[in-house]
Amino acid sequence: QVQLVESGGGSVQAGGSLRLSCAVSGDTYNKRCMGWYRQAAGKQREWVSHISSNGISKYSDSVKGRFTISRDNAQNTVFLQMSSLKVEDTAMYYCTAGVCYDEDNSYAPNYWGQGTQVTVSS
Repeated sequence: QVQLVESGGGSVQAGGSLRLSCAVSGDTYNKRCMGWYRQAAGKQREWVSHISSNGISKYSDSVKGRFTISRDNAQNTVFLQMSSLKVEDTAMYYCTAGVCYDEDNSYAPNYWGQGTQVTVSS
C-alpha cells in the first residue's frame, strides 16, 4: 500500500512560482514511477508529468519548459517546481504513484493523493 500526501499549493500571481511536495510512504517507493496530474474546475483530469525510479522524466506540452519534476529517494519525496505560472495552470494538483513503461515512456498511476489546490491570478 502506498500513501501520498501533497503540500505546497496556494495562490500566486501569473508569472510566479510554486513548489509542490509529495510525501510518500510505502516500502516500494524507490521502485515506483511517480507522477503529477491536475484537474481544473469543470475539466477532465490531465497528466502533467512523471519521473521514473532512475530519474527519467516526461512532461505534457502545456508545462514543458516551465515545470520540473524531481524526486529525493532518501526522503521519499517527489517535487513539482512550477515556474512562469499562468492563469490556466489553476487546478487541483494530485500526486500519484504508478508504473512507467519503458517502451514509450508512458505512465499509469495506481495510487492517488488527496490533492493540493493551485490558484494563479492575473
